Amino acid sequence: MNGRRSVIGLIALLGVMVSTAMLAASVRAEELAQRPSFQDIRYQENWSVLTGKDRFYSGDVFDPIKYVPLNEDGSVWVSFGGQIRERVEIWEDFNFGAPVAADHDDAFLLSRFRMHGDLRVGEHVRVFLEGKSSFATDRGLVGGRRLVDTDEIDLQNGFVDLSLRMFEGGHFTLRAGRQEMAFGRQRLVSPLDWANTRRTFDGVSGIFKLQNWTVTGFWMLLVPVQKYQFNTSHLSTQLYGIYATGKAPLTDAISVDLYWLGLRSNVGAFIGTPFAQYNGTVGREHRHTLGGRLWGKIDRTAFDYEVEGAFQIGRVGEGRVDAFMITGQLGYTFAEFAGVPRLQLGLDYASGDDKAGGNVHTFNQLFPLGHAYLGYIDTVGRQNIIDVNPGLSFQAFKKLVASLEGHLFWRADTHDALYNANGNVVRAGAAGTSSEIGSEVDLLFKYPFDRHLLGLLGYSHFFSGEFIKQSGPSKDIDFTYLTLQYTF
Repeated sequence: MNGRRSVIGLIALLGVMVSTAMLAASVRAEELAQRPSFQDIRYQENWSVLTGKDRFYSGDVFDPIKYVPLNEDGSVWVSFGGQIRERVEIWEDFNFGAPVAADHDDAFLLSRFRMHGDLRVGEHVRVFLEGKSSFATDRGLVGGRRLVDTDEIDLQNGFVDLSLRMFEGGHFTLRAGRQEMAFGRQRLVSPLDWANTRRTFDGVSGIFKLQNWTVTGFWMLLVPVQKYQFNTSHLSTQLYGIYATGKAPLTDAISVDLYWLGLRSNVGAFIGTPFAQYNGTVGREHRHTLGGRLWGKIDRTAFDYEVEGAFQIGRVGEGRVDAFMITGQLGYTFAEFAGVPRLQLGLDYASGDDKAGGNVHTFNQLFPLGHAYLGYIDTVGRQNIIDVNPGLSFQAFKKLVASLEGHLFWRADTHDALYNANGNVVRAGAAGTSSEIGSEVDLLFKYPFDRHLLGLLGYSHFFSGEFIKQSGPSKDIDFTYLTLQYTF
């Protein structure tokens, strides 16, 4: 029944999208404007490029609402937009077939709707509001409709910007209110677009831009999802710090990120859930993450590279924190071949704990986009993990891009647990002695029908390794999904 509803929902959505695309095609493109691309974080768009254009004949049916002047000179204007996303997920032997009494096979539909308004008052004042609604059909797998699946109606972004120009071309923006956060490759801080409900924070940030550097300082409170009530933040989970990104001195060939991220977690005192727990150490968590990232292309070659590393200090309860992670990737693009194939080889390492209780050596992945890096099944997170990940991507046909990635997983320390993409324990460390978790293969097809409509089709398979077999049910996992996303 769930599968039938999923198919009906997708067919209805596709009909709406095709009708809109046909309407857009009928617009006479007399003056095609250079417009910004749609962003995952919608407040990063600036539609002032349509100033002075005849938006009813500028090439896109949505241009009339992307820039709406509210005074004669156009210095006060508003922009509207949104997104509709439908995703069918089909699972076989979810969670390795554990627990025995639960459903392991299911198909269901995840629906998400986003709408925003962006008001600009001159160069100095801005108000941005974005709402969302996230729904799921009946989900029979362990956990039912989870917090990452359902959030019926809520405020995703709602902030005020005050901006001013400074000396020598510098620009400073003070942002206060509810806001999504994303830094670097989003390994540690991300709005987590894969989740149907996305992630957001309440707080204050200051963004300073000077030449080719951007420095952001912030203090935020996590906004946990309440599926059927309005989401509110509280002091139980605080994220603060400084993130800087720019070009290396004396060269534009190397890009650099430098960051300090502070975390205070006191969840139990506010909403009744347990304190932070790492391999037998329990208590309030106060952790600092200091790290950096380098990336770019190797001069006069077809190679590209990326390296990121971070170490953590602090305390969990009475235990001292001493943890780290490092990741690197080397790629090669065959520009002279059809389809422009790119080969890559990556390594991810995140430290684990060497004994139960006491000091903590388990890396905390914070608020990541884990789905993008450690397998699409999300069984593995950036904690106590070694992952060797080769991959290949190429343009298979016209606009169709295909990618194939593999993952070989081991526990970094056999005394610590296997953690998933949410940071939850999948299997306790003492449940088995082997370091071999298993392997995963991910196949993804991505097709942009036009600038509004995107289609994704993916299949992933997890091969259970020795530790999974030692520690409980160990069936291989199959995951298939189809996504249609329409953005305007």
